[in-house]
Amino acid sequence: MAVTSSWKIKLLYDGDCPLCLREVDFLRRRDGGRGLIAFVDIAAPDYDATANAGIDFVTAMREIHAITADGQVIRGVEVFRQIYALLGLGWVYRWTRLPGINRLVNWLYGLWAERRLALTGRPDVLTLAAQRCPNGRCERSAIES
Repeated sequence: MAVTSSWKIKLLYDGDCPLCLREVDFLRRRDGGRGLIAFVDIAAPDYDATANAGIDFVTAMREIHAITADGQVIRGVEVFRQIYALLGLGWVYRWTRLPGINRLVNWLYGLWAERRLALTGRPDVLTLAAQRCPNGRCERSAIES
């Protein structure tokens, strides 16, 4: 018998980021055990890009990503819009779709994504990627990109 998954969105998050963990904890509580969101920690040693639409560690660390049940990859603020809508909190991000506001929110998120590692006292993404691959067996393209 085939087992079907109930998740609607798979959220790729940085489990080493204290702010990210706060958000994930909130989302888990809102999900209330329904399994609408599959949470995938990209910082886990066993993170597997092939199981997550080919999104490698470096790419996932540079900007939040999610994968819908039908395989569509979403990123940035759109991830929050769709997850919050799924959890019945769509009104929180609805205003971010307004013309002008949409551009501003995406720009602000881009600044945050670019600087979040430094702001949380962590090394840059390439250093983190290199630390994950001390034996040199990682994909070179992911580390050099």
